Amino acid sequence: MNNALGEIAVIGLGYIGLPTAIMFANSGYRVIGYEIREDVVEKINSGKAHIVEPEIDELLSKAVKSGNLRATSNPEEIVGKDVYIICVQTPLRKDNAPDMTYLESAVRTVARVMKRDSLVVIESTVPPMTTIKMARLIEELTGFKAGTDFHMVHAPERVMPGRIFKELVYNSRIFGGITPESAERAEKLYRAFVKGQTFKTSSTVSEVVKLMENTFRDVNIALANEFAFLAHQYGINVFEAIELANTHPRVRIHVPSIGVGGHCLPKDPHLLVWPAKEDFGLIKLARDINDSMPLFTKDLLFSALNELNVQPEDAVIAVLGLTYKGDSDDTRNSPALKFIEAIGEDVKEVRTYDPYVAGTSKSPEEAVEGADAVIIATDHSTFRSLDWERLGSLMRTRILVDGKHVIRTPPRGFLFKGVGRGEY
Repeated sequence: MNNALGEIAVIGLGYIGLPTAIMFANSGYRVIGYEIREDVVEKINSGKAHIVEPEIDELLSKAVKSGNLRATSNPEEIVGKDVYIICVQTPLRKDNAPDMTYLESAVRTVARVMKRDSLVVIESTVPPMTTIKMARLIEELTGFKAGTDFHMVHAPERVMPGRIFKELVYNSRIFGGITPESAERAEKLYRAFVKGQTFKTSSTVSEVVKLMENTFRDVNIALANEFAFLAHQYGINVFEAIELANTHPRVRIHVPSIGVGGHCLPKDPHLLVWPAKEDFGLIKLARDINDSMPLFTKDLLFSALNELNVQPEDAVIAVLGLTYKGDSDDTRNSPALKFIEAIGEDVKEVRTYDPYVAGTSKSPEEAVEGADAVIIATDHSTFRSLDWERLGSLMRTRILVDGKHVIRTPPRGFLFKGVGRGEY
């Protein structure tokens, strides 16, 4: 067994924590995952994942059967481990300030159970200078001195749902230590499975890098969304224009859509500027544009209803897709949910169908029967092969609004509108 750094406790077994625990366990480490949700603990210990991700069930089963991975909700079972890896959420409050409740709770738990010389790794995405603040909190709670009696590192995850296990291995990783030795220890630990490049820096640089990466994407998506607004004014298909513009060797325009979701992009720009003394404006403006896209899609829907003389208060709307990303079960910050909230009080009924989300209609047919409009809010691969002639025959009014550019050629017999599809 690879026990150069001893036993590992992973705090939080969600979309990042569970795959991370699996990777270390299948690399030979003894890993115990700490999770407060009893149903999740029970499911993991039976060898079954509570999240959807390619390969996860097979890899989890292997880790559990080997005896290298188990889960617990009892903090007494993570006492005295050599490594603590914190993978908890850092959501936003209603005022867009970071909610550090989960992280601070995890750090306090670690402080109660850690031993001298433990390595504490924060994988959670956090505002700049958070790792240093959490190290000071541990010092206050334990009497240990950071960098001497324990080591602390920020090692941000850099993976995409649907490709997590491949990217855990082959993506580059950054280890931001409160001391150079802390970063060195973390790099050595993760080399158990990481084959990509590794970089060592300070914890604050690491925190900023992670936030910069997602802010870059968010700002560029906002630019693409603004191009979509212009496409509707000029009567063109923005996706054709983007495809042609991207033939330029120094241009790579992102894709507009119903909105930006997930656990990173909607919040990370806020985390980046939150501790700053001055906000220069561009980052916030980009966030505002991306947050407005569900409302823009609502405008497309209501324009179509008006064209066919359907009163909104009488309209039945079917929304296909609730997750923020195609072929995923992750609904965090999903623009589909924001769209549903935006139209909820203005229409007669909203039905939903998502093959990855429980509690929705059993099929697309069930969702659209008698409906006046269908909204594609998620780009699940199965939506690309839907039989629109069949679905249209079940509808009361044939309106189709595409928020994710799933429909390349609008089906006959429908009034079609799409984000960025100004030619229709």
